[in-house]
Amino acid sequence: MSNIKRQGNIEESQALSIRDITQALVAEFSLTAVERDEAGGTPKAERDLIRHSGLLALSIPEHEGGLGANWQDVMQVVREFAQVDSSIAHVFAFHHLMLATVRLFARPNQWQPWFEHTARLNWFWGNALNPLDERTISRQVGHWYEFSGKKSFCSGALDSEMLIVSAYAQDTRELVVAALPTGRTGISVLQDWHNIGQRQTDSGSVNFEKVRVEASDILADPGPLSTPFSCLRPLLAQLILTNIYLGIAEGAFNDARHYTLNEARPWHRSGQEYPADDPYILAHYGEFWASLQSARVLTDIAARKFDEAWSKQEQLTEAERGEVAIDITSAKIIATRIGLDITSRMFEVAGSRATHAGLRLDRHWRNLRTHTLHDPLDYKIKELGEWALKQQYPTPTFYS
Repeated sequence: MSNIKRQGNIEESQALSIRDITQALVAEFSLTAVERDEAGGTPKAERDLIRHSGLLALSIPEHEGGLGANWQDVMQVVREFAQVDSSIAHVFAFHHLMLATVRLFARPNQWQPWFEHTARLNWFWGNALNPLDERTISRQVGHWYEFSGKKSFCSGALDSEMLIVSAYAQDTRELVVAALPTGRTGISVLQDWHNIGQRQTDSGSVNFEKVRVEASDILADPGPLSTPFSCLRPLLAQLILTNIYLGIAEGAFNDARHYTLNEARPWHRSGQEYPADDPYILAHYGEFWASLQSARVLTDIAARKFDEAWSKQEQLTEAERGEVAIDITSAKIIATRIGLDITSRMFEVAGSRATHAGLRLDRHWRNLRTHTLHDPLDYKIKELGEWALKQQYPTPTFYS
């Protein structure tokens, strides 16, 4: 990892390929993933490695100082991170989701300087958006605004330089979205995340106490869900989750395979000297592989279609946006089901000794189960059913 640690800016990062940097980071994260899952808290050292790697500028266009990767490439990095550490994958992916939010909701004279500063200074962006939590209120005071209240599920807010924040206007109850420095007076990021999974995403709460928000901080032109292009934001969020889920499933498969080949013992009635020769174990692995391959194909198709839609920008039509929504929804349903299946059934091919607490192989299931409950699968299936039967595209919301 010495090469990663030496990277201080984008020009130096380009000396290594994105693939090289990603693999080096994955190798580093894997060394401590089990211990950090048990400890919880903020993965400060790992976040700093990402800062020094230059990958925080991965999705930023080259003319704004970034690496200019397309979304397919960003998703590949997210998926590889998730194979060994889905918490890191989560905060890294949401960083790029926040940058996309700025790009989709704001004017060029807002997002361009933020992009340039992020690329040059290795800013990490965190999330304090969560429109379902309506406790944060915006009140206009002269030519500026005042945000007060609390937000929950604020992934990556701790140890960030910038936040995407939402509030509801006191008088009109309209949603107000802003980009704010995390260190602004009145913002307090709480360390109150202690869930069974995704234990290092810092997805706890943020308090806002009379935070001054300038008009130039507000993302109102074009604003949320105002055009088919701005409506790509929730689809990007869904694509990110799909790749995290698939990455977790791939990581569980890799850990199960390693354990079966190196640690597991044959069942006494199998008649085999090695578990790897047990026909029932082989059948499980065959099912796992076929399932993963189907999820990979659907997820890669969805990413490609998203890139095509993104490239059209303001020329994107509602129907084209709807087609992307169907592809992403299909991939997410499959990735969720396959992931939950493999992260549970992996113990059937590893055996009872694999449940030793020190291995924490259950973290794959805990991470996936924690994540998937925030967006119930039944509602995604209903959306897909409305398309399959009645050819109705999903209605754009902040979540689909």
